[in-house]
Amino acid sequence: MSAEGSQQMPLDRLNFLVVEDHDFQRRTMVNLLTKLGAHEVHDAADGRAALAILGDPQCTVDIVICDLDMPGMDGMEFIRHLADAGAHVSLILASALERKLIASIATMTEAYGVKLLGIAEKPLTPAKLESLVRLHRPTAAVRAPTQPNAPTFTLDDIAQGLRNDEIEPFLQPKVEMHSGRVTGVEALARWRHPHWGIVGPAAFVPLLEQHDWVAELTWAMLRRSAALCRRWRADGLDATVSVNLSIKSLLDPHLADRVAQIVLEENLDPRYMVLEVTESAATTNLARALENLARLRVKGFGLSIDDYGTGYSSMQQLSRIAFTELKIDRAFVANAAREESTRVILASCLDMARKLDISAVAEGVETREDWQLLLDLHCEQAQGYLIARPMQAESFTGWSSGWKGIS
Repeated sequence: MSAEGSQQMPLDRLNFLVVEDHDFQRRTMVNLLTKLGAHEVHDAADGRAALAILGDPQCTVDIVICDLDMPGMDGMEFIRHLADAGAHVSLILASALERKLIASIATMTEAYGVKLLGIAEKPLTPAKLESLVRLHRPTAAVRAPTQPNAPTFTLDDIAQGLRNDEIEPFLQPKVEMHSGRVTGVEALARWRHPHWGIVGPAAFVPLLEQHDWVAELTWAMLRRSAALCRRWRADGLDATVSVNLSIKSLLDPHLADRVAQIVLEENLDPRYMVLEVTESAATTNLARALENLARLRVKGFGLSIDDYGTGYSSMQQLSRIAFTELKIDRAFVANAAREESTRVILASCLDMARKLDISAVAEGVETREDWQLLLDLHCEQAQGYLIARPMQAESFTGWSSGWKGIS
């Protein structure tokens, strides 16, 4: 549900499918949608009938509103079939089941890759339904463009790209929530391929890791990111840059010296660079990792624990390593507004960061609902599509000067 580059579609252009076994409730939902101005509303009494409608080439469906507890094919099985069919629809779960159970099914839905707009507890009201429908974005607006023939690269191809300086940082901003001030960016590797255009990291990072070449990517990203940060700071923009360190990088006994050398050669003070490591990276060869991370902090670099909450030893890592920043995984941010248990975990992470005097950054902020909840929980910084997608370096200065915050 990206806010950038997507437009809300008017309700009178949307087509719905209501999946509900209870006749009265099904008719009520159909009437509600009709009164809200829906273009067309289909209805089905169970999952099988719903799949038949979705499979009809004469029927167009944008949003499915689905009950969960139905005879025959229940809502969970229906969601699985939606995912298997690759249906490009948005989904609203409507149920009177226990909140924790619905939250678990919502997590399952997202794990299947089905676009979930939210949960509507029964009985539905026009306001409740409309607020969720308004979150729908046309699939074409949010789906990344695909290549007709996906490229497959060899290690030699990628090495040549590195030698030609074709792999570059794309920048995703972080902002201070209470003021809206731009505080920094995360540098994300992209390959500007002469034939394929912009290529994402999934096409080249795994092969580099497999062949122990990931250090070459790290050095290139550090150098280019440091140079960019120096330039925008010279122009008066007080923002840091964050660069990811791989698991294998932390095994190199010379890592800290090499990182410091590269950054200082670009005339950037290390305090303006944050090095991000995942929890799993910090547990691999613990002694070596602790040595490297401690030496990087001594040299003045910031340290960030990325994807916090996804590992098994999160709190233990915070006690072992002098982290300056905690990045809360997007899974806790995206689900917190509708799941009480996730909201409790998010609030706990933020409270712990405050008590440990660590800056907290919420990742994956995509909706105003996410933003408002984080404000209410006194989160310090945010990063996500609601603020900006990763952008080319040359676009960042212009974006930052035009950034007006979230109103």
